[in-house]
Amino acid sequence: MSSKLVIYPENPTCAAIQELITELDNHLAALYPPESRHGLNIQALLNKSVTVFLAKLDDKPVGCGALKLFAPLYAEVKRMYIKPAFRGKGIGKKILNEIELSAKQANIYTLRIETGIYQLEAIGLYEKLGFYRIPAFGDYKPDSLSLFFEKKLV
Repeated sequence: MSSKLVIYPENPTCAAIQELITELDNHLAALYPPESRHGLNIQALLNKSVTVFLAKLDDKPVGCGALKLFAPLYAEVKRMYIKPAFRGKGIGKKILNEIELSAKQANIYTLRIETGIYQLEAIGLYEKLGFYRIPAFGDYKPDSLSLFFEKKLV
């Protein structure tokens, strides 16, 4: 029997998103000091400029990602997380595909990401999908624990 993956916009206050964000925050807190963690909290995810996506595999929450619009210049990928047991199955790529589609629907054709230097799987995924390194952008300050990426959408 094959697994069924669905990815859809979800309210950040739903239990599944809150659980994934808590898991992600705990993971990042073990790796980075507070000043090097830039995740949006649930309140910030409720902003109308943000769309949160939930990935469910066979009806179980396995990952999430968010898109924050900085129209008309760019959009930023936030809160990308796949539960460790489900990594390497293409779920992150599919979430990013949904995020890219959502950005294009908002007429934004530049996506940016900040990620930590220890997120090797994420860095590999972003580079494989055409993201390239750029200097710190927006409100970010240069940080030896952060990497910044951009991708032009067509």
